[in-house]
Amino acid sequence: MRRDNSCRLVLTVNPWLWIITISIIFYYCSSSWALGAPLVPAMFVFGDSLVESGNNNFLSSMAKSNYMPYGIDFYGGPTGRFSNGRTIVDMLGEMLGLPYVPAYADPTTTGANILCGVNYASAAAGILEETGQHYGERYSLNQQVLNFEDTLNELTTQMSPRTLTQYLAKSIAVMVFGSNDYINNYLLPSLYPTSSIYNPPDFANLLINHYTRQILALYNVGLRKFLLAGIGPLGCIPNQLAAGQAAPGSCVSYVNEIVGLFNEGLISLVDQLNSNHPGAIFAYGNTYGAMGDTINNSSGYGFSVIDRGCCGIGRNRGQITCLPLSIPCSYRSEYIFWDAFHPTEALNDILAKRAFTGPPSDCYPINIQQMTQI
Repeated sequence: MRRDNSCRLVLTVNPWLWIITISIIFYYCSSSWALGAPLVPAMFVFGDSLVESGNNNFLSSMAKSNYMPYGIDFYGGPTGRFSNGRTIVDMLGEMLGLPYVPAYADPTTTGANILCGVNYASAAAGILEETGQHYGERYSLNQQVLNFEDTLNELTTQMSPRTLTQYLAKSIAVMVFGSNDYINNYLLPSLYPTSSIYNPPDFANLLINHYTRQILALYNVGLRKFLLAGIGPLGCIPNQLAAGQAAPGSCVSYVNEIVGLFNEGLISLVDQLNSNHPGAIFAYGNTYGAMGDTINNSSGYGFSVIDRGCCGIGRNRGQITCLPLSIPCSYRSEYIFWDAFHPTEALNDILAKRAFTGPPSDCYPINIQQMTQI
C-alpha cells in the first residue's frame, strides 16, 4: 500500500483558536496507515545518512544514494535513503501516525508540506563543520539548525505565535549525529588531523560540547521533545571490518571503545539537560546497545549474516557503498548491514521499535511513546 504523504491545509491565525488549529494539523498530518490522529503534530529530523531522505540529491556531493539498488524495497524506489527500504525515522513516523516527512532541500518542501515536519539530515554530515568534507557539499549540524530556523520563519507565516509555540512544544526532534565524526574524520588520519590533536576522551568531549550548543539553539527557538541517538558499534560495520584489524568473527574493539566515550558523554548530557530544563524532555536512544544485542543474538532475530553488506565490493563488502545498478543479496531480511555503513530495513525496524516502546536500557529515561504523552 502506498502511503499518502499529502499535507494540505488552510490555517487559521486566530490566536484564541490554537487548540482547533492543532487539531486540524493532526488531521491533515495523519498517515494513511494510522488509526486516528497522530501522536504528535510533527517530527523534525536532524542527522546523517542513517536517517537522510534525499537532501543530498540536491547538493554537489559524492554521498548520494538516489539510484538502484538503494530503495529496492521502498515503495517509491530510490529516494536518497541509504537503505534497501525504510529508515529508522520512517518507521518512527509510522508509529507516531505521521506521513514520511519531506527532505528540506526538495523544492516542494514548502507551504503546507512542512506542517508534518521536515527532514534536514545529510549524508557525510557531522557535529564538526569539517567532517565529511572530502565528499563535497553536505548539511553539517550547524547548517541543519540554520535550515530549521528557515522552516521556522515560514511556519510563523502559517500560524499565530501562540499556536506555533504549542505546535513546537508538542513536536519531536530526532537527532542522529556522531558516526561521521569518527568514520569520516577521526579515523581517517590521512585526511583529517583530529586524531593527532585530540586523544579519544578529549575528542568525545569536543563533540559533546559542539553538540550541546546546537541542541540548546533548537530548544531556544521552541522545540521541547528530543530523541538524541547514540552512535552504534562502528567497530562492527563492514567498513571497519574490511580494514582487517579484527580477528574473524570479532569487531574492531578500539573503534567501539572510542565511540563508547561519546555515548557516555551523551548520556551525561541528557541527564544535565533534563535537570536544567524542566519544561522539556531529552531522551538517549541506545543504538549501541540495541545493535550490539542484535549482533550478539543474531539468529534469535532472524539474521544469518552479520559481518558483511548485502551489497558493495571488497572484503566484507565493506570497501565502498553499493555501486549503481549492482545486484544485492537476495535474502535482505537476513542481513544486518545493507552496505559498508548502513543497516538494512530489517535492522532499522528493530531499532525503531526499541526506541519507541523499549525500557530505559533502550531509550533513557523514557521512550518515544512515553514522550508523546507528556
